[in-house]
Amino acid sequence: MAATLLPPSPAEGTPPAPDARISRIVRRHGARPGELIEVLHRVQELLGWLPPQALAQVARELQLPQARVYGVASFYHLFRLRAPTAHRCCVCLGTACFVKGGAVLAAQLERRLALRLDDPAGNGAWSLETVSCLGACSQAPVLVVDGGLEAKLPLDQPERLEQRLAGLLPEALAAPTQAGN
Repeated sequence: MAATLLPPSPAEGTPPAPDARISRIVRRHGARPGELIEVLHRVQELLGWLPPQALAQVARELQLPQARVYGVASFYHLFRLRAPTAHRCCVCLGTACFVKGGAVLAAQLERRLALRLDDPAGNGAWSLETVSCLGACSQAPVLVVDGGLEAKLPLDQPERLEQRLAGLLPEALAAPTQAGN
């Protein structure tokens, strides 16, 4: 069975209108292809992530193939190719945190937030990510919630841990998720 091709809509095939802010970033870096990574960092700082239209504009203005720009953006883990969620929780699974129960904490947060660890889309409101080290090894286990470091989480005291998590993630963790409820 042959597929029928519909004619493109007027907007299809037409590049999106350039964003003047992205153009200024590219110009600030001399519109040099060798500045691609730095340009992508600045665009992400501006927009919070790297949407497809921004990647296309960077490619046009640096005179690079879109595949190369996307390849660089998708290779480096610091670049976000999806819009960030409103709230972000990062659990450290570096050696010290892992030994002090970081993996247990991560599993508990997965259940409580009803999220999969490292799912970039999260649940729309929250994302739950792992990090290799937050540089607070003496305070393990640690996590970061919306940019704030939480240290020395009392995994051996479930009630105290529950109180801390409820304060950190008020709406998401108001009550433990029960299977079948």
